[in-house]
Amino acid sequence: MTYDSENIFAKILRGDIPCDKVYEDDHVLAFRDIAPQAPVHILVIPKGAYMTFENFSANASAEEIVAFHRAVAKIVKDENLAEKGFRSIANSGDFGGQEVPHFHLHLLGGEKLGPMLP
Repeated sequence: MTYDSENIFAKILRGDIPCDKVYEDDHVLAFRDIAPQAPVHILVIPKGAYMTFENFSANASAEEIVAFHRAVAKIVKDENLAEKGFRSIANSGDFGGQEVPHFHLHLLGGEKLGPMLP
């Protein structure tokens, strides 16, 4: 499987498509989802060309992995999600419901969330 450099997140990273950015550093970009499933719905993506969670975990540098997790922690704090709770979801592959072939983490919160699966 080869990384698709024309996927929507690659285009956002290149600046071809705008986003409602909430966080950015050398390794991570986070922005609000255009079709939110909760009052707070943020997508966190690595800037590297990683397709899935396992691809990122196996191939990203230690610096990229640490930066990603620290970015998530900062966003959770900045968005006031920690006190009442939030959900983090990384869909992977067709069976996992992944729609964009670039690893991304959904952060959802701001209200009591329903069950994980219907």
